[in-house]
Amino acid sequence: MSTAAIVILVVVLLAVLFAAGWFFGGYARSRRLRNRFGPEYDRSLESAESRKAAERELTAREKRYAQLELRPLSVAARARYTEQWARLQEQFVDNPTSSVADADKLVHAVMRDRGYPTDDFEQQAADLSVEHGEVVGHYRDAHHIRGREDAGTEDLRNALMHYRTMFRALVGPVETDTPVDVPAARQNADQAVDHDGTRRVKS
Repeated sequence: MSTAAIVILVVVLLAVLFAAGWFFGGYARSRRLRNRFGPEYDRSLESAESRKAAERELTAREKRYAQLELRPLSVAARARYTEQWARLQEQFVDNPTSSVADADKLVHAVMRDRGYPTDDFEQQAADLSVEHGEVVGHYRDAHHIRGREDAGTEDLRNALMHYRTMFRALVGPVETDTPVDVPAARQNADQAVDHDGTRRVKS
């Protein structure tokens, strides 16, 4: 084999190896981002010009998230927030609009306590998506419903449930040896609002 043929063969092999590395590297990156962001990954694909642009934006979220000084809630704070949630949810039947507004404020309070910026909703959702990609869609849905002027009682009930999903993801588990009986508080709050927005009556 001539020297020229050998050079050409080496160049072709290097090109093939480079292409394979680029392809599998991109596949691994896509799989990692999809696993981390869950439904938020698909949402980003739908709104971006291309997969590359979507993944670049998600990677930027990760970098911003890494700069946040986040902290876990104390045991007392988790119990206190859970008790506050139980109270506001029990008030839903009497005043749905106020209850949903209070749910939004409580989620904001938890976010601030954990170290999340809360100035802009879209940025809030983007920051939350890095840690809570599976449930941040609920936060977006709750925000959308709350902003509707024509939202009825059923819509507001759905908004409250969406807020609850985000709230519980942020608060996390609460130790049962705290002064607040958290399991009972949650059960009572859940029973306060039925599927159709009416109060359940215990037999």
